[in-house]
Order: sequence, then C-alpha cells, then structure tokens
Amino acid sequence: MPKHDIDRFDQKILEALQKNGRLTNVELAEEIGLSPSPCLRRVRALEKSGVIKRYGAVLDRDEVGLGLTVFVGVKVERHNDREAAVFREAVESLPEVVAAHLVSGESDFLLQVVVPDLRAYERFLTGTLLKLPGVSDIRSNFAIQTVKQESPLPLSHLPR
Repeated sequence: MPKHDIDRFDQKILEALQKNGRLTNVELAEEIGLSPSPCLRRVRALEKSGVIKRYGAVLDRDEVGLGLTVFVGVKVERHNDREAAVFREAVESLPEVVAAHLVSGESDFLLQVVVPDLRAYERFLTGTLLKLPGVSDIRSNFAIQTVKQESPLPLSHLPR
C-alpha cells in the first residue's frame, strides 16, 4: 500500500514526470488534463511529501567513460547495528557505488558499481572495497550487456 494518497491525477503526473522530468508545468498540465495552477499545486505537494525525491538526467555510461557495470555481493563479518551503520556510511561515500541494497541470501549487501574498465575495477576492489570495515567476502558479477535500465516505476497497481 502506498504511504500517500495518490489519485488518478497524481498518478498521471508521476508517470509523465518519470518519462520526462523536464516538462514545463504548462506542458504537464496539458498532458494530464488539468489547468496549470492545480497541476503545480499537486506537483509541489508530491515533492513536499517525498513521493518525488529529486529530478535528474539519465546519462549514457559508455558515452561518459563508465562502460563497466559490476554487481558486487558483499558479506559482512558481524550482523549488528553498529557494524552495519559503519559499512553503510562507507559505501554511501563511494562515488563508484551507484546503488546499494541490503539483501537476503548469500550476500548481505548488493552493490552496483560503475567504473571505466576492468583495470579500474581491480583498483577499486583491492584499494577500497576489500578495505571496508567488516567485509568478509566479495563476489563480483560483471554485466555483459544491459537489457533494461532505470525504467519508470510501474504505477498500475495504484487504485484508479
């Protein structure tokens, strides 16, 4: 269940902004069938409530020289709040880590790392990841090809 009441107009706003975050308010209002003033009020409310976290550009990793994506499973030595917090803080400070998840299964954390190439990953692995506090095991899986990337969230489950 959503934490916020999202009606059909809010859903349309969210779907449109996920596809194109650069829409002007007038363009957005026209697309969803509202006048500009109520549309802007709704967008501001969605931002204020935290439903819309931020706006940004999706970059082509190859074009900016970050052609290697590695999914890294990390196992930590101890499972306590302090150790987890220290590890999380360390991971949050690493620009190469573009996503990090606490997971169940063989690993404790799953990191998505982007670097220019294999040599850069080797330096990152040996110079940074293996030195993080509490790390006991690391398993690297290299992306051969990206089939689907950063798609809009599926909002079809919301009540209409």
